[in-house]
Amino acid sequence: MPRLAVFALVVCVLAVAAAVVSFVQGSWLGIVWILMAGISSNMAWFYVRKAKLDRQRREGAPAAG
Repeated sequence: MPRLAVFALVVCVLAVAAAVVSFVQGSWLGIVWILMAGISSNMAWFYVRKAKLDRQRREGAPAAG
C-alpha cells in the first residue's frame, strides 16, 4: 500500500475517533470530523487505485476501468 494511502487512512481513523469523542461530549463539532474522515477515506482510495493503475502500466497490462 502506498505511503500516502496509509497516511490518509490513519487520518481517517483518527478523525472518526475525534468525531466519536466530540459527539459523546455533546459537541456538534463532530460533524467537521466526519467530513474530514470522508475526505481522507476518498484520498486513501484514490492513492491505492492510482498505485494499482501505475503498476499495471509498468507491467504492460491493459488498465481496467
